[in-house]
Amino acid sequence: MQIRHYKEADACDITTLFHESIHAIDRRLYTDQELEAWSPTPPDYEHWQARLALKKPFVAVIAGQIVGFIELDDGGHIDCLYVHKDYQRRGIGQSLLLYLCDIADQRGYERLYVEASKAAKPLFDALGFEILGSNRVERRDCVLTNFSMQRAVNALKR
Repeated sequence: MQIRHYKEADACDITTLFHESIHAIDRRLYTDQELEAWSPTPPDYEHWQARLALKKPFVAVIAGQIVGFIELDDGGHIDCLYVHKDYQRRGIGQSLLLYLCDIADQRGYERLYVEASKAAKPLFDALGFEILGSNRVERRDCVLTNFSMQRAVNALKR
């Protein structure tokens, strides 16, 4: 697996990966209505193209296929971490997070923090992120639950 910087040509594939990975989440964690509120069908490719141009995520690639991406905002905030629905539980999310930790360290950030979904929380738990609290986020007339979590950057270094 290779991790590289975002390219404009990645926008469509990342948008599709985001949408499909959300809609593949176990229905015991989120209902169909909640998943549709999170990522409506069809995906808004124009919105995502503009968003990705600003965010410039780091992209995981295997054999030319995008299998995951992660975004790092100023100050250490992880805005998105998604893995392709067919590549989950293979260490891609962990690899992206460890890569991001190196970037955060280079930028002088002391901590990483995230609002993790119910589906992503176990990954962050496994890497020693602490829960600061739970959140209720309203999207398209639906309330979703996620968890504010943080971890010191130097505690994640390889």
